[in-house]
Amino acid sequence: MKLAAIDIGSNAARCQISNVYNHNGKVIFKRLEYVRYAIRFGEDFFSSGHISEVKIQKFIKLLHAFQLLIDVHDVDHYMVCATSAMRTSKNAPEVLERVRNAIGMEIQVIDGVTEAELINKVIVNFLDERNYLHIDVGGGSTEFNIYVNREKMASQSFEQGSIRHMHGDDSVELWNAMRQWIEENTQKYHLTRAVGTGGNINKLFDLAGKTTGQPIYKKQIEEVAEKIASHTMEERLTELLLNPDRADVILPAAEIYLSAMEWANVESMIVPAVGLKDGMLHALYEQHHPDRFIIGHIE
Repeated sequence: MKLAAIDIGSNAARCQISNVYNHNGKVIFKRLEYVRYAIRFGEDFFSSGHISEVKIQKFIKLLHAFQLLIDVHDVDHYMVCATSAMRTSKNAPEVLERVRNAIGMEIQVIDGVTEAELINKVIVNFLDERNYLHIDVGGGSTEFNIYVNREKMASQSFEQGSIRHMHGDDSVELWNAMRQWIEENTQKYHLTRAVGTGGNINKLFDLAGKTTGQPIYKKQIEEVAEKIASHTMEERLTELLLNPDRADVILPAAEIYLSAMEWANVESMIVPAVGLKDGMLHALYEQHHPDRFIIGHIE
């Protein structure tokens, strides 16, 4: 079976196609294709509240390209989800309608709770008996989840992400609300470790020289962030080899991760390099094979 997930975020749109195998009672996902394009809806929304005509036309072309890729791979089922920027943009209904009319593709605009539930489907596979704060930072929103013995106990979404923070489209009240939620749940559940998801923490993890399975420590994230901050934007591209759409948002994202870890009083984080697209693939499989239990995942 082949499944595909298209995740439309505030910073980038991603298309992942995976083969799904059943092996000795385990369900294993093996990635065939992964394409990421920096659509950057957040730049339009945070400046005007609308997605621009230029971005709409480019978006339709991008989805058509994803659609052709899905067709070429003979994908059995696919899902398309949009998150923060599409949730809050004033002309989102028009964008969805134009996509539908142009290429016949239906986009689900999901709320923060649904986004967290989808990510939960893969995160639990990487946790142990410790009490975790899950921090998922996107371009337009951040989701927090509390896990105790691999069971989600609390969840909250905040309209605060790397692009919003970069543009200053946040407030003291929002930061205080985030801090209060984490501190209250830290006291209640005695959190001991963080788990981080999102493209920026994956890149910070790589820049710290970490390998899969190792934790990264708050001090190490701080050191990497300080190193990035010491470089000009051009140096980030040419010396650190960051993509242009990563080079400007990675520090605002790092501040969110570090603040959350500080508020939770945790010093270490695991970074499993999975996210919404992976949860979407699991949800698709569950939808079409409700009697099968997913216990495996590989890239």
